[in-house]
Amino acid sequence: MGLGGPAALLTATSARAQEAYPSKTIRCVVAFGAGGIVDITTRVVVAQMAAQLGQPIVVENRAGANGNIGTEHVLRSPADGYTLMACSPYIAINPHLVANTRWKAADFAGVGLVGAPPNVFVVPASLPVSTMRELVDYVKARPGQLNVTNPSAGSSNHLGQELLFGLTGMEMQNVMYKTQAEMLPDLINGMHALSLVTIGLSLPHIRDGRLKALAISAPRRAPDLPNVPTLAEAGYPDAMFLPWFGLVAAAATPRPIVRRLAAEMQKALAHPEVVSRLEKMGTLITPMPAEEMDAFIAQENSRWARVIAQRNIKPLT
Repeated sequence: MGLGGPAALLTATSARAQEAYPSKTIRCVVAFGAGGIVDITTRVVVAQMAAQLGQPIVVENRAGANGNIGTEHVLRSPADGYTLMACSPYIAINPHLVANTRWKAADFAGVGLVGAPPNVFVVPASLPVSTMRELVDYVKARPGQLNVTNPSAGSSNHLGQELLFGLTGMEMQNVMYKTQAEMLPDLINGMHALSLVTIGLSLPHIRDGRLKALAISAPRRAPDLPNVPTLAEAGYPDAMFLPWFGLVAAAATPRPIVRRLAAEMQKALAHPEVVSRLEKMGTLITPMPAEEMDAFIAQENSRWARVIAQRNIKPLT
C-alpha cells in the first residue's frame, strides 16, 4: 500500500459512514422535565424529522441543575450525530449565571432554530398606564416601590425584564414564582405592577379586561393581539428578545451530518401539520439553518453575558 493508503482508506470509510447516516435510532435530549414548551415543541419537530430520515428519534428528558445535567450528558456522548439536544436561551445563559457550569455555548453546533412563543408585557387593569412609555415614566417616578414578577431567577423572562430595566432606568422589586401561571392571579389582583408572560397564558385575561397588554416582545405583531405594538413600535427596539428554542449537537459532530440534520429540520418546519401544531401552541416559527444558528447562539451568549454583568445579577447555585 502506498504512503497515502491508510489515510485515504480512513477518509473513504468516514465518508461512507456519513453517507449512510442515519443507520440507527437518534436520541434527542431535553434537559428539562416532560410537558414543558421546549419538550412539547421538540417532540412535534423531531417526529417529522424521524419520518423523513427513516429512523426513530427518541426524546429523553434529563432534568436537573437548571439544565446542566442533561447538557453534560450530551457532551459526554459520542459526537456522531446520534445524540441531539433541544436548546433554549439557557445554553447562552448558564455559563455566565449558574455556578459550576462546566461547558460553554461554543461547545455546541447549531442544527436549527424552531421559533419562540412571544412574550407580552402585561399590567393589571387597575394600573393607570396604557403604553410602554407611560409604564416607564410611572415606574421611574416610584423607584423600587413597585413589583415585577418572574417565573424563576435566570429565566429568559427575568433577563428580558432586566434588559428593559437597563435600557430605561426602571427600578422594580423582583418577586419570584415557580411558574408563569402562578404569577397571574396576584398580578390581576394588583399585588404586582408588571409581568412578562407568554401570549397563550395571558390572552384570556387580556380579552376579559383583567390585564392590559402594553407591548409584545417579537419582531412582528401577534395575530391574536393585532392592536398590541411590538417593543420596537413602542419605542424600545433594543429590548426585544425571544425565549427561543431549537436543536443543537456537540460541536465536534461532523459538519456533513450537521448539515443533513439541518436540512431535514428545515423541511420538517415547512410541513403543514408541523406548522399547524406549532402555531396552535403560540409558537412564532422562525426557521434558521445551521450556520446562522451558530452565529445566533454566539450573539445570544454575548448579549446575556453583558446583561448579567451590567445588572449585577448574582450567580445561581
